[in-house]
Amino acid sequence: MQLIHAALPAATAPSLPRVALQVSRLHLAKRRWRGFAEDGKEFGFDLEAPLPDGALFFATPTHLYAVQQLPEPVVDIRLPSDPSQAARIGWLFGNLHFPVALLPGALRIQDDPAVRQLLARESLEHSPSEAVFYPLLGGHSHGH
Repeated sequence: MQLIHAALPAATAPSLPRVALQVSRLHLAKRRWRGFAEDGKEFGFDLEAPLPDGALFFATPTHLYAVQQLPEPVVDIRLPSDPSQAARIGWLFGNLHFPVALLPGALRIQDDPAVRQLLARESLEHSPSEAVFYPLLGGHSHGH
């Protein structure tokens, strides 16, 4: 097992093929974890700070290894053009204390029964999907 302490510089051998180590968003946010790359090579991570999606973390003479965040169930909620209606939708979902991402004309939130219930109750236009989720950072959290 190879132990990793930090990401490699982004300019490391850009022409080499990449080997992905796929990991969930919640797992990727940790500082200490273990994982297996697509080629079966095992890595242990003991990091100063979590790695972002796409970060290079190991190099051989022939390949670069990069973390790849897995898609997860999300719901994209269309935001109306009326700012007060869009703010109301933000307020409704903010009260759930779930992480959110802002997209052009939409709010993305992790799929959850509470989210689905609110969408149905408010008859909001939405589309569920599987996507890599990059929520806003720095907000208040209750452990979600």
